[in-house]
Amino acid sequence: MDGMTTTAVPATSTAEVVGFDQVTKTYGTVRAVDGLSLRLHPGETVALLGPNGAGKSTTLDLLLGLKQPDAGTVSVFGTSPREAIVAGRVGAMLQSGGLMDDVTVAELVRLSCSLHPRPYKATDVMARAGIAQIADRKVNKLSGGQAQRVRFALATAGDSDLIILDEPTTGMDVSARQAFWSTMREQADQGRTVLFATHYLEEADAIADRVLVLHRGRLLADGTAAEIKARAGARRIAFDLEGAFDAAALRALPFLTGIDVSGQTVRIQSSDADATVHALYGLGVYPRNLEVAGLGLEQAFVAITEAEEAKQS
Repeated sequence: MDGMTTTAVPATSTAEVVGFDQVTKTYGTVRAVDGLSLRLHPGETVALLGPNGAGKSTTLDLLLGLKQPDAGTVSVFGTSPREAIVAGRVGAMLQSGGLMDDVTVAELVRLSCSLHPRPYKATDVMARAGIAQIADRKVNKLSGGQAQRVRFALATAGDSDLIILDEPTTGMDVSARQAFWSTMREQADQGRTVLFATHYLEEADAIADRVLVLHRGRLLADGTAAEIKARAGARRIAFDLEGAFDAAALRALPFLTGIDVSGQTVRIQSSDADATVHALYGLGVYPRNLEVAGLGLEQAFVAITEAEEAKQS
């Protein structure tokens, strides 16, 4: 393939790109992945979230055939991960992926393109990744953000149908992150599946059309960002108070799941916002600039994982 004009042909929405069936992976007494079952489909942009130790990296390693499950099966396009990768159907950008030091950026990208069964032109790959201006620079002279963009170039050196990204925008500035995700949206629009693990939950909220939450190797939640927020079952209440007020009385308001008092500003999480606000007025205080809104994805993520921790403790 000479250039980057070819687009992937979208499969039907029911086609399966990735399949995990009751997959388990242990390290000694630790179950990094515990009976994981999930499906990914063409054109999806999927965020993989979870606290440290949730099993995200192990899940990606299993998906790429870098590790083998102790139980269960992993399939990619109906074959083994290795077969799919050899066929050029998978591109990956790993956080821990090392880069050859004593070569230029252009040399490394050209090598990656030459190894792909369906390669793009190296000049086009570098332009898309935003690294054309550093093509002649040695890899060991790159900044962290530049190295991330080079890893992205290597992951998209050819016409792959599944792109896997592990913390892809770490070290990138805001403009580089925006350009990166614009490119990823184009990939999904062309029928490719994009799976990314990230600690930037605002990225997952803005970019992903599906969010997977892992916790202790198990799939805790699977849905759109809006569905994940709704599942948390809480809303945010924020307001300002003038003069003296009884902080203890505020903390005793009904249905609170969290409260932060900073000076005259109060921020509350409530499982029944209407009842909490009604009780707030019952205290005889007058809240100014009152706002009631749903939880953001980050707050919902914390609420869901903390609730799971409480159940297991």
